[in-house]
Amino acid sequence: MPLLVTDYSWTQTESSVYINVPLKGAKAGKVDILCTDEYLKIHFPPYLFEAFLSEPVDDDRSTAKIGNGVAVVSLPKRNNKLWQRLMITTNDKEKKKEIRERALQKHQEKLTAESKAKADKQHTEKKYALEKMMKLERDERERIQKMKDAERERTTAELEAWQLKQKERKKAEEEALLKLQSQRGHGDKVNKSGCSGGRKVKLDGRGSSEAESKKKHVDLPAPRVPGNIQVSFTPRVFPTALRESRVLEEEEWLKKQAEARRAVNADVKELKDLKEEERNPDWLKEKGDKCFAAGNYLSAVNAYSLAIRMNRKIPAVYSNRAACHLKLRNLHKAVEDSSQALELLTPPVAANAAARTRAHVRRGSAFCQLQLHAEGLQDYQAALKIDPHNEALQTDTQRIRDIIQGTAADPEIH
Repeated sequence: MPLLVTDYSWTQTESSVYINVPLKGAKAGKVDILCTDEYLKIHFPPYLFEAFLSEPVDDDRSTAKIGNGVAVVSLPKRNNKLWQRLMITTNDKEKKKEIRERALQKHQEKLTAESKAKADKQHTEKKYALEKMMKLERDERERIQKMKDAERERTTAELEAWQLKQKERKKAEEEALLKLQSQRGHGDKVNKSGCSGGRKVKLDGRGSSEAESKKKHVDLPAPRVPGNIQVSFTPRVFPTALRESRVLEEEEWLKKQAEARRAVNADVKELKDLKEEERNPDWLKEKGDKCFAAGNYLSAVNAYSLAIRMNRKIPAVYSNRAACHLKLRNLHKAVEDSSQALELLTPPVAANAAARTRAHVRRGSAFCQLQLHAEGLQDYQAALKIDPHNEALQTDTQRIRDIIQGTAADPEIH
């Protein structure tokens, strides 16, 4: 059975009534409020507040605010006058039950009407969107049809012009051929009558001379000599296509990686007593990784620190040392090493995406453990932007948001 709240307070003006109900430690998300023109209920288990109002109110304009452990309900009056009391004074349980049931029924009808209105609105919006889409598709089809018609008209005009040109050319050739035949017929008559000693010209079946036919064959170009074309492709370090890649940033990243392998500090000369493998930053990094996996974080820090003395441009060493500092609760050093790793992991390309994600998470975890949740949230959001489908990152980011908003406890973020 719920516990009735009796330590409420209320005030009024001629136009409104204000009721303050203490929530007794209940969270805002667990408070259920129901209000009609004659009934008010505030339920936050195991507590219950009921008000059978002495005068009608405008429930459509009623509002409720929850904060600082108090629920403040504002009820606009239907009649502008001062009330003598907040609730009815009767103890008739049947009457109260009737009012309660009537209020619940009215509230249910209101919810049904709102749901129907919302469904009608969604249906109208979908119908409008569908009509707009159909109109766009219709306009697109008309545009494409116009382009096809214009292209068809242009092609038809070009074809007609070409056919006309071909007819004119054929007509000119026929006229030239008739003229040539006429001239040759006149020459044959002259030869037959003995009036001319001109040479005879041998004509082929089309009426053209053998010399002209040979000349045409001579003018044709010789066939091209067949051969093979050698094609070579530029090797790609990154898997993305060249047209999709960020060439300048990738080249800069490769250049930095090459410099990191070649860079050796001057103080390495002072470490003559070290073995040859102990002067190799890659070997030292692997040694630090093994120590970290075994839980020997101090030895891992020493190995990473020596690797950094050998080469200060390997971002993975800084990031891994930041992970060790997190385990050892050296939070400021973890922030410093993570920041240095992120500075070296530039420009941002696909090859260093995973490393950037780890560095952001480690720095964000250090910030959160230092109670700097806003800064930690920025790093987790940056990591989530790089790897948006990581469920663990999504969970941790939401937990930090809840801590900042005060709706969750403050556990350690690892």
